[in-house]
Amino acid sequence: RPRLKGERLPNLSSVVENPSTAWTKIEVADCYGKGERIVEVASATAVWYSTGLFAVPIRWVVVRDPQGAFATQALLLCTDLGADPGRVLSWFVRRWQMEVTFQEARRHLGVETQRQCSELAIRRTRPALLGLFSLVTLFAHQRMALGTEFVRRAAWYEKPRPSFSEALALARRELWAQATFCGSSRESDTVKVPRAFVERLTDAVCYAA
Repeated sequence: RPRLKGERLPNLSSVVENPSTAWTKIEVADCYGKGERIVEVASATAVWYSTGLFAVPIRWVVVRDPQGAFATQALLLCTDLGADPGRVLSWFVRRWQMEVTFQEARRHLGVETQRQCSELAIRRTRPALLGLFSLVTLFAHQRMALGTEFVRRAAWYEKPRPSFSEALALARRELWAQATFCGSSRESDTVKVPRAFVERLTDAVCYAA
């Protein structure tokens, strides 16, 4: 039968240390939310082989920073042999945004924790929850553009953008205010419960729900 693998190739760490390795400069857009960054990459194809398993053709990409801001990474592997190294690197950079999206959707919207008995219901619920995530994000972005201040800050922690929990609390507060606390148009203040107490209680419930 035809041979499945060839001679063992050098480790990627050896590729990094080899002075004859050809490095190519590429520009990465939106590198971890900090704008464009120039990095150097080296790439080639190989076969990932383990005893008893099928050989998997892969493309490996080694990345290093000319400015030395981060350590050289030699762990980018892709099963698409025709993928451009720059494209592989852009996928790697975007992974954090996708991971955070799924983490926030699971924590605050119940993705992966729904208990429907029907498979079709499960298939419908997850896209709906991810769509709700997008709606809340767009709603908060619109309110920020209008100058609405809803980012929680502390003396020891400063952040320029709101978290998803703050965006969700803002959406809850505005929806509940329209549906629950509507009253007389001429007398906006409450009588039995002070307005300040209602606002404080509403704020606590928005974050606890």
